[in-house]
Parts: sequence; structure tokens; C-alpha cells
Amino acid sequence: MTAVLHVDPAAFAANLAEIRRRIAPADHMLVVKDDAYGHGLERIVSLAWAEGVRWFGAFDVRTGRAVRAEVGPDARIFVWIVATLGEAQAAVAADLDIGVGDSVLLEDAAAAAGTARVHLKIDTGLHRNGVRPEEWPAFAARAAELERSGAIEVVGIWSHIAEASDAEDDEARRVYEEAVRIARDAGLRPQLRHLAASAAGFARPEFRYDLVRIGAFAYGIRPAGGPSEAELGIRPVSSLRARVTHVDADAVRIGVGALDGLPSTLAGRLTIQTPAGHRTLQEIGGEESTVAGWENAAVGDGVVVLGAGAPMSVTDAAERIGTIGEEIALRVAPTIAREYRADSRRAD
Repeated sequence: MTAVLHVDPAAFAANLAEIRRRIAPADHMLVVKDDAYGHGLERIVSLAWAEGVRWFGAFDVRTGRAVRAEVGPDARIFVWIVATLGEAQAAVAADLDIGVGDSVLLEDAAAAAGTARVHLKIDTGLHRNGVRPEEWPAFAARAAELERSGAIEVVGIWSHIAEASDAEDDEARRVYEEAVRIARDAGLRPQLRHLAASAAGFARPEFRYDLVRIGAFAYGIRPAGGPSEAELGIRPVSSLRARVTHVDADAVRIGVGALDGLPSTLAGRLTIQTPAGHRTLQEIGGEESTVAGWENAAVGDGVVVLGAGAPMSVTDAAERIGTIGEEIALRVAPTIAREYRADSRRAD
């Protein structure tokens, strides 16, 4: 296999700048789950910090601690999966903000040594997690009691939305606003409200509040069926590249395949960039794939399979097989080497 994922720091910086412009005056929480969407956690976090990002959405405690180790004590790091009392204790010890979406975790956070900084989550209808609206008044009252005791500090209220339709999202926002009101009536004074991710953060100003959790758009991954990268003002920050490993009479083989995370269902549907222009990926094997040949093709020639410099982005490819761009990005990147393109923004 010769596959490499090239990551462009300048493109990443440009996306971050566009995000800041689009969601202002809200702050950008850069989501770095799954090894920064496969782009390399430590490197991405370091680049983002240099570009002024101060909030990171780390998903779990392990990732949150890795972000803390990379950027130091001044970053705010939000984790929304804390499964045990031990993880709650580790989160508090690492000075992480904890997303709390059930009463058991609320008690675990309060039991951890030190004062846990928490964001309470209301379930606005997505049913991913969070406290159901009928249980919210008692939950908010208990959080206020624990805050008065000094066990926790309630700094935020948050939720996820489905982003399936404006009508559903409007109803989710109504539920969210009511939850904020109830929390304040219980005596809580959260400074931070966050509801939107990438799509709603760009398209719906009323959903931005104080923080917007944006991951996919920061890496140049557009939503399936949505606006183009150009319309969003973002661009892919990475490209999947490989080299020719064998030349036949009418086809060539390249060193990338299903074992690199490239879905085999893209065979016959994916167009790649070769030295002679666009060619169709005909078959996808385990470690190699077959491409329609070109004149003077030679072993070692480079091709761009997906992303920046290729005819198709990860979302373009995903739409061909009925999945989403994030899924392909997360399948491909962790299995291959990553290479950061050297330029004036690189700060090793």
C-alpha cells in the first residue's frame, strides 16, 4: 500500500477563519472527536490553538486529556461522554467541562473530588441522550442544590438537534429555551448556551447562542444533500493520495484499497485524478485498486483519490453509495499514514 493522507494547514486555517466570521459573535468549539475526524488529534489541536481556537469538543475523557496535554491549561475542553465515577474524577482532575445528560452522571460529577464544571443537557427530541423535558424541573432543582453545596458549577446548558427540517429544529429550540428558563427559575445562572453544530450554526443565526460546536465544516466536509463547499466558504483540508504499483495494457493498479478504509462499493462510482486527467476507479481490492489506464502510465505515478485536488470530495463519494462524508473520512484516515504539507503556516 502506498496511500497517504495529505493535510493542508493553510486550508484548515482558512476554514477556521470562515467559521469565526460566519458564527460571530458566538465562539467556535472545534470538535476533535475520532482523532480529529481522522486528521491527527495532536497536530490539529496544535494548529487550531495557533489560529486562536480556545474551545475544543473532545467527546470523551481520554480525548479531552490528550487535548489538555497538547495545548496546556488555558484551553476550555468540553467532553460529553463520561460513563463512570472514575471518568468523572479524571475529567475534574484534568479541568475538563463535563456534559451531563442524566441524573446518575450528575451525582457522579458532584461526588468527584473538586468542583466539577458541568453543562446540563436537555433532550430536545433527538433522543441521543439528555434529560427528558418532563424530568427536567427536578433535574435542574437538584443541580442547583449541588451547586449551592459547592460540589458542581453549572456553567452551561446544551443539546443536540436533528437538523432534519426547519420545523423540527424550531420545535427543538422551543424545548431548549424552556429548559433554560426552568433552570434559571431553579436558581442556576449558566453563562454558556450551545445548541447548534455545523449546519445550523452556519444557516440559523438564532441557534448560535454563545458557542457553536463545529467539526465537519472545519475539515472541509460538507453535509450530504446540502450546499457545496464553495457555497459554504470552506474547502477540504486533506486529500487521499496513492501511487501506481503496476501497469497493465489497459489499466493500472494503485496502492490503496479496502484495507485503507476505502469502501468497496465505490468501485465504478469514484472518479480520481491521474497525471492524464480523470479516470474511473474500476475495482477496489484489499490493498490495491484498479483504475482505467492512460498513455505512458508508469509505476510510481501519483494519483489523488479523494479530497483536495481530486474530482470528488468525501461527501461526493458518500452520496454515490448512500452514506455520509464523515463516515468515509473516519474510515479512511485512521488506517494510513498522514502527511502535513509543509508551508508557511506549519509550526513544528
